[in-house]
Amino acid sequence: MTKLGIILSHKLIDKQINDAKKTLGICDFIYLPSDLQLLWSNIPPDLPVIKDYLYNIFRWIEVTFSKGDVIIVQGDFGAVYLVVCFCKIKGFKVVYSTTKRNVIENQNSDGTINTTRRFEHILFREYEDI
Repeated sequence: MTKLGIILSHKLIDKQINDAKKTLGICDFIYLPSDLQLLWSNIPPDLPVIKDYLYNIFRWIEVTFSKGDVIIVQGDFGAVYLVVCFCKIKGFKVVYSTTKRNVIENQNSDGTINTTRRFEHILFREYEDI
C-alpha cells in the first residue's frame, strides 16, 4: 500500500487525488498534522537558515513513511529544496504537481483591470537529480 505524504500549503483537488491513485499507485493520502501544517505555511522570511525550523517536519516524514512511499512537496523554495533532498536521501519518490495556467483579464469601465487566474493540474513530475 503506497502512501502519499502531502507537504503543501493547500489540500489536493479531486483531479490530483484521482491522478495520484492512477499514476502513482497511491492508496493512502497523509497530510501534515495541523501543527506542522502551520509551520510549513508560515516559514518566516527573515530566518537566514531554516533547517532547524524544519526539524519536526523531517522527523514526521521519517516516522510516518517507508522507502517506496511518495511525497509531494511544494512551497517556499528553500524549504522545498531541503525537504526534497531529505526525502531523496531516505529513499522516497518526491513529486510536484504541474499546472496549466489560464489568465483572463477584463477591463472595467473605470480603466482598472481584473485578472482571474485558473490553474489546472496536468501531472505529477518527479524531482530529478542532475
